[in-house]
Amino acid sequence: MKRRFYTILFGLYASILLLVAQEPILPVKQVMTIKSSFHNHQPTQTIQYDQLGKNKGETKVTVINDNCLHVKISFKLNEPLQQNDWQAIITPGFRPTFHWSPHLSPTSNHIIDQHVFRSPALIAADNEQMIALIPDLDIMKKGTHVRWYLDLDAPNNRLVLGMSNSKVDDHVLFVREQGAVYLPGEVEIGFYLMQYTDSKIVKDPFRKPLEFLWQNWGHDLYMAGNPINTNLKKYVEHTYNWAFNTWSENVWQEFKLDGKKVGAPVFIVNVTQSPNYPGKVNEREFRSVWNQAWFSSLRSASGLFRYARRTGNSKLKEKALLTKELALSFPQANGFFPGLIGTEMHEIEIEGRKYNRSKGWDTYYWGNSNRNPYTWNPRESPFHILDMSWTALLMLRWYDELEKDKRLLRYSESYAKALLETQFLNGFFPGWIDLHTLKPMNHLNDSPESSLSVTFLLKLYELTGKEEYKEAAIKAMEAVIRDIIPNGRWEDFETYWSCSRYGSKNLIGKKVTRNNIYKQNNFSMFWTAEALLECYRTTKQMRYLELGQRTLDEMLMTQSSWQPPYMYVNVLGGFGVLNADAEWNDARQSLFAELILQYGKLLNLQEYTERGYAALKASFVMMYCPPNPKTKKQWEKIYPFFGSEDYGFMMENYGHSGRTSPEGEGMGEFTIYDWGNGAASEAYNRIIDKFGTIE
Repeated sequence: MKRRFYTILFGLYASILLLVAQEPILPVKQVMTIKSSFHNHQPTQTIQYDQLGKNKGETKVTVINDNCLHVKISFKLNEPLQQNDWQAIITPGFRPTFHWSPHLSPTSNHIIDQHVFRSPALIAADNEQMIALIPDLDIMKKGTHVRWYLDLDAPNNRLVLGMSNSKVDDHVLFVREQGAVYLPGEVEIGFYLMQYTDSKIVKDPFRKPLEFLWQNWGHDLYMAGNPINTNLKKYVEHTYNWAFNTWSENVWQEFKLDGKKVGAPVFIVNVTQSPNYPGKVNEREFRSVWNQAWFSSLRSASGLFRYARRTGNSKLKEKALLTKELALSFPQANGFFPGLIGTEMHEIEIEGRKYNRSKGWDTYYWGNSNRNPYTWNPRESPFHILDMSWTALLMLRWYDELEKDKRLLRYSESYAKALLETQFLNGFFPGWIDLHTLKPMNHLNDSPESSLSVTFLLKLYELTGKEEYKEAAIKAMEAVIRDIIPNGRWEDFETYWSCSRYGSKNLIGKKVTRNNIYKQNNFSMFWTAEALLECYRTTKQMRYLELGQRTLDEMLMTQSSWQPPYMYVNVLGGFGVLNADAEWNDARQSLFAELILQYGKLLNLQEYTERGYAALKASFVMMYCPPNPKTKKQWEKIYPFFGSEDYGFMMENYGHSGRTSPEGEGMGEFTIYDWGNGAASEAYNRIIDKFGTIE
């Protein structure tokens, strides 16, 4: 057996031992042992990696600094090689109690495919130390023979970087697939290994990986103009022209409720509603207007109001005010109120084909979001505390920042009184309220959805000075700090009851054992980071700010810090959603942008400022219009009938199914104004008003 030795600096010192077998039998693993001195003991880390065929490969280890090294493994192939799997396995020299990965891999057949490498890392930590593995994105940028993947096997203490074909399983996990082929030439794979024992760094194990990713890839890309290198005002103009002019027949809804004129853009439209579509209109979902945590007509209207005020456009201001009137028309039941207004639908038949159509606003009804654990019927769906707190918060912000309409304050305070009655002794607020009994139901009664109610109550305290709102908010915040943040239990309605239903029957409140991670959604990270910032502003207690930054950083691990070559639109700054789904450039980035900027301003951290503006710019990347030539080309590959009347059309995300291609795969077929172009425009108008410029 041949033996080679490397001695490198890692922490105080480290050594790498490579063991190579004389007669390889596939798969043979090469072994590297890293010894480090931390806290007066010497944990041993082992790196094992497979051969490619009989090729033992060459390794190069580079010391980046006292806490980081780079490992590159390369193979030279003289002929094509078929090998189903290749792995490098890192075994930490301690037993981590905390883990993080970009995606779930609940069985040994599941992997974390490169499709979800937004800010790719595997993180393991205990109270004294942390280790992070980051793939070498410079190698990936050149293109790879076979798709890369990560894997996390917490019970066996293994962090894995590998190469394998994969296929999409369920919505959306990834499993190994046989048939990987390596072509003649050089095959490279590499990674960075970071290790820290500083207590401040260990408390926020995401900060150093994020800083490293942005410094090495994100910053230069951003400065070079990715994701967008033009004035965002153009996109806002396209949005409002699309919604209120070229697509207005299908987008803008105006009707009367009890003799009062109201209006708002419709919840969703699809490509069959384009004025250029050669066929018949087929509505994707029931015609409706929502005021819900995702799709908020009131939020979009506030942005339209800001734009109309700035530009002196009285017609657009009138439309914004009609949407405000609609929100105030939602009926309250002892303070609680519905989240949507919908119309009856029916099928019609034309030339032997059936089409989904609305019966019109004369058939309206009140309802709630059907993304819940109880029913798909919006008429029967229960009140959702999260949705009501969001709408009430938006009313307070409208009252505080746009116009002193006291009806907004009265409506919000009526709800707040009902909300306080629901608070549990442990501090949390319920998830859902029964339509008839107005009592809490059985799901998410101790979830981070409570964080949004914290922000709402603190805003109401700011405007009224009533201590009961502050007390209830702080009590709820402490519950989230105690029971959610330390374990990463980021469970909310979207985690289980949206398009990704994995775990909805057996995982709620439980970790995926193999990963030591909950199924997580970044929406609740956002609500919590925002609530902690408001707690800090209200109390001036630094612990809230520190926990807020940690939570923000966990959310930022779902933001793209680079531009993969297999993404065919710009993605820097765009966000994913959860660790069992596959979106890039998801519309939530427009909601997240200002919060990232606020933390950047408060902490004087340029990385956050760049990330915040990148998130805002990414919010417009999916728009069909001339300023987005790469995106426009992708749209026209799948919808060649698109033309100038469609400028402004924008899908809410990219690559949702887990795959993309140069032929337009991953582009989608609908626009949700309140979770797409209208929401992005609202964020632009809000940030311009508050920050003055877009950097």
